[in-house]
Amino acid sequence: MRFLADMGVSMRTIGWLREQRHDAVHLREEGLQRLSDEQILVKARAERRVLLTMDLDFGYLLAVSRAQLPSVILFRLSDERSEVVNRRLADVLTQRRSDIEAGAIISVSEVAIRIRRLPMQLQETGAGED
Repeated sequence: MRFLADMGVSMRTIGWLREQRHDAVHLREEGLQRLSDEQILVKARAERRVLLTMDLDFGYLLAVSRAQLPSVILFRLSDERSEVVNRRLADVLTQRRSDIEAGAIISVSEVAIRIRRLPMQLQETGAGED
């Protein structure tokens, strides 16, 4: 699998992914740490990479764009040490591989893995209806 790590993700996680024989890159390695969130999504989509992040904005951006890819694994951990991230990422890769490949936002906490398949359907508010 191919991964792109956002700035909040440790280089140790990239190393761990490479040890698992995944193709993984970090924005910092490519000198792209100043890319906007929109540009990061474009890069991940163009390179067919799963985005690893701790930034909640990516879920919103994917929802409003109604895009099917890239998949995003969003870590919502109170303990963000690489060992904890890697352990939870291993769980996701084992349990939710088909969701990742199909296109999803995967929210990972200490106790749960939540999946939202892409493209996300926005709720109509019904504002102004009688």
